[in-house]
Amino acid sequence: MRAVTQAEGDAPRWRLVLLRHAKAEPAKGSLTDDRRPLALNGRKQASRVGMALTAAGLLPQVALVSSALRTRQTWDLASSHLDGSGATSLEVRDELYEASVRDVLGLLREVEDAARTVLVIGHEPTMAATAAYLAGDGSDAAALAQVRVGVPTATYSVLESAAPWAAWGQGTARLAHVGRPS
Repeated sequence: MRAVTQAEGDAPRWRLVLLRHAKAEPAKGSLTDDRRPLALNGRKQASRVGMALTAAGLLPQVALVSSALRTRQTWDLASSHLDGSGATSLEVRDELYEASVRDVLGLLREVEDAARTVLVIGHEPTMAATAAYLAGDGSDAAALAQVRVGVPTATYSVLESAAPWAAWGQGTARLAHVGRPS
């Protein structure tokens, strides 16, 4: 996978990484959906996502994570593989559990502009729908096709823009990449 980096002389970039949580155990008995843990395969996926984000230079300054158990576990495992992850400000947000695209954008607009890379770990269909909503001119056609139909577990979308967080809206970012570590 190629690194997603800012070229010299380019305008400052803000990058958003939207990650669907890793594979969770199926609902069983009285276990509520928000308490479903990661499956063994999901634990491996989450670790590989952290390594892939590091390899791509996508080290977040802020991580917004749904309060569901599987998203928090995805963060815990992925972040253990992020170089410099100790510099990430973590916010576990109840709003992300059943979030709409509007909810995600609302949370993003609260982030300080000094944070140039933000990671959001949430759920489908919202992660893909948010990527599709934000994708504008210059977006990768294959990546856009993928987010329009939804993404599998442990898949991340990378969007970038020269505009600060408060200005992000429909079609204002470039969808640069959709990745899913093998």
